[in-house]
Amino acid sequence: MDWKPDKSLQIPVYIQISNYIETRILNGEYPSGSSLPSERALAQELDVNRSTIVAAYDQLRSLGLVNRIKGFGTVVTLAATVDGDIKRVPNWDEYVKGGFLHLNNPMTRQIHKSVGSDKPYINFAIGELSADLFPAVLMQKAHNQLDMSQYLGYEHIQGNLRLRESIANHLQTYRNLSSTASSLLVTSGAQQALQLIVQCLLKPGDSVAIEDPSYSYSLPIFHSAGLRTYLLPVEQDGIDPEQIVSLYKQHRIKMVFVNPIYQNPTGATLTSERMKILLEISTKYGIAIVEDDPYSLTSYDQTPVSVLKSMDQDGSVLYVSSLSKIISSGLRIGWIAGPQSVIHRLTDAKQQMDFGQSNYSQWIAAQLLSSAELDNHLMRLRIGLERKLHLTINALRAELGDDVQFDAPRGGIHLWCKLEGEWDEQQLFNQAIENGVVIAPGSTLGSKSGCVRLTFSKVDDPLIRPGIQKFAEAYRAVKHRR
Repeated sequence: MDWKPDKSLQIPVYIQISNYIETRILNGEYPSGSSLPSERALAQELDVNRSTIVAAYDQLRSLGLVNRIKGFGTVVTLAATVDGDIKRVPNWDEYVKGGFLHLNNPMTRQIHKSVGSDKPYINFAIGELSADLFPAVLMQKAHNQLDMSQYLGYEHIQGNLRLRESIANHLQTYRNLSSTASSLLVTSGAQQALQLIVQCLLKPGDSVAIEDPSYSYSLPIFHSAGLRTYLLPVEQDGIDPEQIVSLYKQHRIKMVFVNPIYQNPTGATLTSERMKILLEISTKYGIAIVEDDPYSLTSYDQTPVSVLKSMDQDGSVLYVSSLSKIISSGLRIGWIAGPQSVIHRLTDAKQQMDFGQSNYSQWIAAQLLSSAELDNHLMRLRIGLERKLHLTINALRAELGDDVQFDAPRGGIHLWCKLEGEWDEQQLFNQAIENGVVIAPGSTLGSKSGCVRLTFSKVDDPLIRPGIQKFAEAYRAVKHRR
C-alpha cells in the first residue's frame, strides 16, 4: 500500500484511513465478502497505533460498509447488482442508535408495547380515564354544537383565541389563577409543554431539580437535552424546599420541576407553608419553577385546592396543565401559562414543531370548558376516582395484607405501593404481564426500588379485584423465588 495518512492535516488520521478504504471498497478493490487487512498488520504498514485502525474500522462499520466476523476479521458487506454496480443500503441499525432524543426506559417501552397489543391486559400502568369516567354525553353535545363551516386552515400558533379565553376563565374559576389569553400557549398535552420548556429555556450543561419519585424522573427529555438532573425526595407533605437551597449552592440549578398536588406517583400534596417557602426561595435565588398540575381538580372530598401558581406574585412559576386527566387524553389539549416573553418564545418553537394544534380538538375543548355541565362532570369524576381507589385498596388489603404499604391519596389517579420482603423488580414486572396485568415498576419513576405504581383510573370497576389478584399472584411467585 503506497498511500499513507498525512498527520499534518487537521482531519483525524482514523478518518483519513476510513475515507481511503471506503474509496477502495466503492471502486471494487475490496469486493463484497473480502477481508480487510488485520488491524495489527495495517497499523504496522501505515505506521499508526492499532487503536487508530480500530477507530477507522469502527467508522466503516457505522457506515454499513464492513462487519466484524469471528474467525474472518473485518469483512466487506456491500453487495453488487446484476449490472456490477455497488448497492449500498443505509445502515439503519446505526441510525437508530443516533439522534439526540434518548430512548425510554426499557420497562417503559414494554409497558406501552403491552397495553398497545391486542391482548386483554388489565392496565394499571397508564394514566388515562376508563370508559365509565369519560364524559361521553358532554363530548357529544360539544360536537353537536360545532359550526363546521368555520375556517379549517392553520389555526393561530399560540392556540385558538376562544379556547385560550375559555382556559383563562377556567383557571380563574377552578384554580383561582389569574391569566389572559395572550399569556397562554395551547400545547399537545402537558408532555409537549414540558418538552418545549426544556428545549427552549435551558441549554446543555444546565442543572435542574426534579422530584424523586416522579413522572419527570421517567422522562428522557432532560438528559436528551444535556441537562444535569438533581433529585428532591418527596415526603408525605411533598418536597422539602430547603433542599433546593443546597442544590443551588452546589450546582447552580436554574429550574425546579414540581407536581405539587396529588403528586405522580406518591399522591402527596405540598403544604401551603412549603409552597410559600418554595416561592420565597425562587425569588431569592432567581430559580424558575415549572408547576405540572394534572390533578388539582380531582379532590375526592370536592374541596378546592390552591395551586402553586395562584400564590405566585412575582411571575416565578410556569404553570402547565391539560385536559388529559379530567376529560380526555385523546383530545391532546394542554397549556402553559407564564410571562408573555416566555410564551412568545415557546410559540415560535411550537410553530417549528407542528404549526399549531388541530382546529377540531381546540373547538371541542373550548365547548367543554365553557359548558355549564362541566361542574357535574367533575363531581362525577371525583366520585368515580374515589370509588376506584377504594376498590383497589380493599383488594390490596385482602390479597397482600401487611406485605403492602401505602398512603391513601386524597385525590389523583395513582397509588404508590411499597412491597415488603426481597423480590426482583424485573421478575415481578415480567410475571405480572404473564399473568395478564400491567404495572409501573418503581424504578421507572424514582431512584429507589421496592415500590410499584398502580394507576386505577383506567381500569373498569369489575376488573380491579381480578387485576389485583393477578398482581398479588405475581408478587408471591417472585418473592418465593428469592
